[in-house]
Amino acid sequence: MTMPAQTTQIYQVFIKATPERIWEALVKPDITRRYFHTARVENTPDGHISHGPDGSVWTEGAVMEFDPPRRLVHEWRSLYDPDQAKEDPSRVTWEIEPQEGGFCKLTVTHDRLEGAPITAEKVSGEGWMLVLSGLKTVLETGESLSAAA
Repeated sequence: MTMPAQTTQIYQVFIKATPERIWEALVKPDITRRYFHTARVENTPDGHISHGPDGSVWTEGAVMEFDPPRRLVHEWRSLYDPDQAKEDPSRVTWEIEPQEGGFCKLTVTHDRLEGAPITAEKVSGEGWMLVLSGLKTVLETGESLSAAA
């Protein structure tokens, strides 16, 4: 018997970058494609949307909070999979906290997953960790973690 994925998932990573550089990497599609499964993600006060390499919409949702360079909160709806597209929207919160020593702590909380069990399973484990490791690698080395990016 497999256990269902948690309906609130919290991930943290320390990144040697300024809050402004991390924020830019969260909102600029030319940067997100290098670490977010090749998706061109746009986060603006008006909304969250990501496009796959073929231009199709992968995720979309409302932006609830847009506070550069500290906090971004948006809905998450996975549209690239027909079963996930039928699920309720979930929420992703990005929090950037400067630390002494010239680095930041980035906390990503993906919650409200009660009505999105498939999404909860897909993003748990390697899902978010691969994205955050890729973001850290891009910002600290200038290189993408994946050759596909």
